Amino acid sequence: MLVQRIFPAATLACIVVLAISSSALMAAPSDAEWLKYPTPGIPRTSNGKPNLSAPAPKTANGKPDLSGIWRAHAGGYSLDVTSDLKRGEIQPWADALYRQRQARFGMDNPALRCFPTIGPGISSWLYKIIQTPTVTAFLPEAYPLPPAFRQVLTDGRGLPKDPNPTWQGYSVGHWDGDTLVVESSGFNDKTWLDIGGHPHTEDLRVTERFNRIDFGHMQLKTTFDDPKAYTRAWTVSIEIELVPDTELLEYVCNENERDFQHVVTTDDDRKGFLRDVKVSPEVLTQYVGTYDSPVPGRTLTYEVSISGNQLMILPPGGGGRIHFPAESDTTFVRVIVGDSVEFVRDASGAVTHFIYRSPEEGERKAVRRGAR
Repeated sequence: MLVQRIFPAATLACIVVLAISSSALMAAPSDAEWLKYPTPGIPRTSNGKPNLSAPAPKTANGKPDLSGIWRAHAGGYSLDVTSDLKRGEIQPWADALYRQRQARFGMDNPALRCFPTIGPGISSWLYKIIQTPTVTAFLPEAYPLPPAFRQVLTDGRGLPKDPNPTWQGYSVGHWDGDTLVVESSGFNDKTWLDIGGHPHTEDLRVTERFNRIDFGHMQLKTTFDDPKAYTRAWTVSIEIELVPDTELLEYVCNENERDFQHVVTTDDDRKGFLRDVKVSPEVLTQYVGTYDSPVPGRTLTYEVSISGNQLMILPPGGGGRIHFPAESDTTFVRVIVGDSVEFVRDASGAVTHFIYRSPEEGERKAVRRGAR
């Protein structure tokens, strides 16, 4: 039996597009990994459910204890960590390489051949934090690409002056009040900053700020600074939520199951992927707004905006905005994950809603707030 968690649809779609075999997850009995074992020390409400709004726990030295299993609401940042940058803020060689990787549907990602991903990356998958006074360990459960453990040394040492470049770099941390500040450098240039394929150089430096707001919620602000690939440093902010009463599942990367050398992309594939029909700013502006899609037990909210001449959508749960290239004046397609949105007007020409189509979730209607 394959034990499977429920992950965000956009991330699952990436797995399909990147041709990651489901057999990479080890089969296990359904009662094996303590998936429903109550986590000790968690405050609970009167009905026994975890009270995630309780005060954040403290360590013996009075600092917030970040230990636990967490999941980030990364949204579009896991696909495009540069979505808040303007295109001119990406060095021409880096933008060209990114577009080349996109045209090949991400098949060149070294992680698909079981190489490690970058340490301070942005993803929506589970990871466990184990905090001690001198080291904080990050243990990912799984990723559409291979995970690797990561350690942040908090014993007062600084970053190495002339490090031997590594896949995940070197990380040291210190406390700024109740915020754990992690500084990382010493990366090689082989990893990607996101699933989409944005590159970096060995000059990359990353600063993360972890702030546990209460028992079940943490804010992470990550600053990327690589002057050889980007014209300025930028910061992405995501929310992280505690996942109680569960445990990590085992994950194994088997390189032999990921044979991409015989996968071919044609010129038509690449042209289709890179197409971006030019839609006037006047038309794009008409789509800007907040759209709600009721689903059982909750409402999914999408924020539509424009950046330059590009349509951007902030998915439910926050995280980074996602660029949807235009297929026509009304339809916008994110080819690498297979998602699309089609805007619909009423008889008077006003935009009332859009239809969201996903390979994983099918079709969903999202109504514009204020629409008649």
